[in-house]
Amino acid sequence: MNRFLVLPLALPMVALAAEPAGQATTPLAGSDMAGQLGQLLLGLLLVIGLIFLLAWLLRRVQQLAPRGGQVIKLLASQSLGPRDRLVLVQVGNEQILLGLSAGRITPLHVLKEPVHLADAEPATPEFAQRLMELLGKDQKDKS
Repeated sequence: MNRFLVLPLALPMVALAAEPAGQATTPLAGSDMAGQLGQLLLGLLLVIGLIFLLAWLLRRVQQLAPRGGQVIKLLASQSLGPRDRLVLVQVGNEQILLGLSAGRITPLHVLKEPVHLADAEPATPEFAQRLMELLGKDQKDKS
């Protein structure tokens, strides 16, 4: 008796399974591939645009943060070797000379009288500013 109930239920499923095979051989398959490729490119452009939007937004938020309120300031830096350097740091009203090596920071001296540096040039310019200076010097040398 169970065989007679299963057979009528299975026939519509077989008919539905056979239908897509007949439709796959139509010439519209090429345009379907172009549509999928178009969706892929549109999604890729959307993701790239979102990345650029978030980067721009992050820059705007960082510019709004007060920069003058920093407690620790890097005043000067001198390289001693490939991994060693001396750094003069100001914390509040005190200036501290630090020795930096591969895995260690060592306070070397706390200065009783602060060292006054020229305000014209910062101790560590930003990468873009430094790059522009180097490019400007290269262009002057070629002329």
